[in-house]
Amino acid sequence: MKIGFIGGGRLAFALANGFISAGLAKPDEITASCHPSDLASAEAFKSLGSTALFENKPVVERSEVVIVSVKPDVVVPVLREVRDLPSAKNKLFISVAMGVSIASIEKALPPEARVIRVMPNTPALVKEGAAALARGSKATPNDADLGRKLFSSVGTCDEVPEYQMDAITALSGSGPAYVYMMIEALAEGGVRCGLPRDLALKLASQTTLGSAAMLRTGGHPAVMKDNVTSPAGSTAEGTYFLEEHGFRAAVIGAVKSAADRCKVVNQQLNN
Repeated sequence: MKIGFIGGGRLAFALANGFISAGLAKPDEITASCHPSDLASAEAFKSLGSTALFENKPVVERSEVVIVSVKPDVVVPVLREVRDLPSAKNKLFISVAMGVSIASIEKALPPEARVIRVMPNTPALVKEGAAALARGSKATPNDADLGRKLFSSVGTCDEVPEYQMDAITALSGSGPAYVYMMIEALAEGGVRCGLPRDLALKLASQTTLGSAAMLRTGGHPAVMKDNVTSPAGSTAEGTYFLEEHGFRAAVIGAVKSAADRCKVVNQQLNN
């Protein structure tokens, strides 16, 4: 499968590396267009055995699947640049740009072009991403299957209706920032109790990783929390303190605030 990237930044490189590792594409079947000033990204793709260019049109012409991995405000101008290519109407375009609607993407491309919109997150860089995709009007079930297969190579991927994308952006897109804040706070708590900072951070990071891994085995987080909490024990005291200070309400509010902001940004990008 010949895959092209319009935009060759860190996420594009991580995706390309994941596709190659999963056997979904050979290194020489991947082409990326990089900004002329971004020589580091071009060298990164070359290190995979892939082709790095500084133009967008050749990437589209060489590829069956085109992944649009540029900043949101650049998506529509970039697609308008390639829309007149005779081959563009036969491609599957996958956008990973936050906030750019399927309607805006389809409008910038030939009417026959198939479009999928994906919201990935940064842990895709270490093949632990959480992505969701929505199909455009011309995209087929086979296109959706291909999208899931591609993004599952760097984590998980679920298909959703597009109206859920704001919530997904606020949860899994922004979520790593909330988790990093929690890990930082856990480590600070350890330091306050006398632990060396490097050990506290190591323990906080591994505890978060291990807890997430346990959730993947099945079960509800509330049940797993109760399994750790002994009557009148230290964990019970700690969870009471979190409840008293609105920990869960604050996290829920963060997701809601981020989703509200997404709606505003979407309106600005798609008007």
